[in-house]
Amino acid sequence: MGIPASQVLRIGRYIVGKHLSGAKRYPLVLMLEPLFRCNLACSGCGKIDYPDPILNKRLSYDECMEAIDECGAPVVSIAGGEPLLHREMPKIVQGFLSRKKFVILCTNALLLKKKIDDYTPDPGFTWSIHLDGDKGMHDRAVSQDGVYETAVEAIRLAKSKGFRVSINTTLFNDADPERTAAFLDTVTALGLDGITLSPGYAYERAPDQEHFLNREKTRQLFRGILARGNGGRKWPFSQSTLFLNFLAGNETYKCTPWGNPTRTVFGWQKPCYLLGEGYVKSFRELMDATEWDKYGVGNYEKCANCMVHSGFEATAVKDTVRHPIKAALVALRGVKTEGPMAPEIDLSQQRPAEFVFSGHVQRMLNDIHDAKDAVAAE
Repeated sequence: MGIPASQVLRIGRYIVGKHLSGAKRYPLVLMLEPLFRCNLACSGCGKIDYPDPILNKRLSYDECMEAIDECGAPVVSIAGGEPLLHREMPKIVQGFLSRKKFVILCTNALLLKKKIDDYTPDPGFTWSIHLDGDKGMHDRAVSQDGVYETAVEAIRLAKSKGFRVSINTTLFNDADPERTAAFLDTVTALGLDGITLSPGYAYERAPDQEHFLNREKTRQLFRGILARGNGGRKWPFSQSTLFLNFLAGNETYKCTPWGNPTRTVFGWQKPCYLLGEGYVKSFRELMDATEWDKYGVGNYEKCANCMVHSGFEATAVKDTVRHPIKAALVALRGVKTEGPMAPEIDLSQQRPAEFVFSGHVQRMLNDIHDAKDAVAAE
């Protein structure tokens, strides 16, 4: 697996400490979106369809530090948008590292060659480069030719400079198991430190709504991929073994949305990284005021097909801590890719989707206009 032993031990101690203290809900990874602006326009992305006044907003260094100090998660994953467009990003990364956090900086790599000397290799810092398959798969996914070669060049450059480098790969319903396995072989040969593999989520405002996976297709796809990789042991996944076991249909998990709380330019996002159903000003309000039982597979229509790591990795990690022997056996033998699958969660009682995106956008625009009017009146 691609997770450093030091990170496994520190996060394990954190989880055990929370468990012993009686904490019911606690974060594992802060999902930070300090901007929504991006230099790509991927057809499956639901993060960039905002008016320019919102795309021009940034979380400041101080706001980013307040977010991690508030929630206390041991890991920070910085996404967007494209984080390398943020002028304060090197300072933000260093601020998190100085707090002894593990930092994952997600990027499409278009600016990495230009920006890389603003960063210093550190055992707690990992570049996570967006790469949705081989050249044909990735360039189609990001709607731009040549991006795959740029990303591969960036991986080689970052590795040559001593950085930890992983990739994050999102799969859609046109993914082919054999082709995806061949891609994983190719990128593993680049010396990657980790691979995050996840099915796509059907964001409310994603331009392409036709190519997202349902749960059955996800489970069959991941069985097909992992069967070609010795049950997943062939590749350096930066995911827990039991999460991969879940993707292959061998676990019945409910999501843990508070495991990866999200801070964006709107505020703390309710209930999770994937759903913006409301925003609050503080982490404590997020934890205390969110009606958690209204969300998740079986509870809410928008969650029905979700199997994304941001929702289920925390569940798998906690299961690993509770059942280490089970997790060790899966790691030793590989993920099961044949035979009956675990039962699915009943969807018959889920409440219908509420479409609230436009209301959040309008409120933010009103706030921006009010702030401008206040400055002009001074």
